[in-house]
Amino acid sequence: MRGPLPDYPWDAMAPYAAQAARHPEGALNLSVGSPVDPSPASVREALANATDAHAYPATAGSPKLREAIAEWFLRRRGVTVAPNAVLPTVGSKELVALLPFLLGIGAGEAVVFPRIAYPSYAMGAALVGADAIAADDPAEWPENTRLVWVNSPSNPDGRVLDAGRLRAAVERARELGAVIAGDECYAEFAWDAPWDEQRIPSILDPAVVGADHRDVLSVYSLSKQSNLAGYRAAFLAGDPELVERLLTVRKHAGLMLPAPVQAAMIAALADEAHVAEQRELYRARRAVLLPALEAAGFRIEGSEAGLYLWATRGADAWDSVSEFAQLGIVVGPGHFYGDHSPQHVRLALTASDADIATAARRIRGA
Repeated sequence: MRGPLPDYPWDAMAPYAAQAARHPEGALNLSVGSPVDPSPASVREALANATDAHAYPATAGSPKLREAIAEWFLRRRGVTVAPNAVLPTVGSKELVALLPFLLGIGAGEAVVFPRIAYPSYAMGAALVGADAIAADDPAEWPENTRLVWVNSPSNPDGRVLDAGRLRAAVERARELGAVIAGDECYAEFAWDAPWDEQRIPSILDPAVVGADHRDVLSVYSLSKQSNLAGYRAAFLAGDPELVERLLTVRKHAGLMLPAPVQAAMIAALADEAHVAEQRELYRARRAVLLPALEAAGFRIEGSEAGLYLWATRGADAWDSVSEFAQLGIVVGPGHFYGDHSPQHVRLALTASDADIATAARRIRGA
């Protein structure tokens, strides 16, 4: 039997959420990146029209969905993949947590992920008893590495890896005989140069891997760009042989996306207008919240892309969390994202215009 799993980190936020709730004007939750804007009408209509789902859906996804994913990769990511080299997933978090299991990784082997990272990468290693290694430098990746995660744009700190850094990561992973997966769920949200004018590169970009997708996967989600977090709509693409292996395991495990959600995904992937509109909503919210934080003495690091502001003013993150809670604002402590960000807090832009404006006012007032 494997050792005990760590506590769910967000449970530690309960007293701070309670403190924020006591604010006379009520609490504002900027700690979790859950979309608040409506799902696109075209997507909801497609979902409603597909509710006669009497048969089991295909784990591989319908042919139309796989074609839509492949077309989207070419149009939006500049990547050519065949429909048999893509696979829908039940959101991206389940894939992140389960990929070590799906690949057959176990004790004595390592899963590598960024030093500042979404905690599910480490949890995926813990679930199979593998070593969890937080290391950005490919030279530090151990010989027993079987899976490497890169995250660009990053959650929580919004940093972007250029094609050269991605290429170096792929080359090192291949030297080790490891699979490398790029978590790219925030790629449609770029704010600062040069990414505000050029496409954020995918790990499958020809400038990174040429035409060789061997042992490389790209992971994407529609939760953020299309406000479909409640749909659990995500997908991966890459090495066809690796995708086929993952498909086989997922068939055995019954990991299939409901047919109405597959229909909704097809509609979302075909509609770029709603993504552009959502991008501008987040741009405007960022323009309100970022200067308020800077005026309060916070330094914004990274954050050139994605849906968060990664802020510090040199104090322990829990002290900052407490100060924000006194303002009725709930933020995420850097401690949740590894041992290398004890003085940072994460603030999400996924709140309403009114809540972002109120948060900015309270921060400036303090």
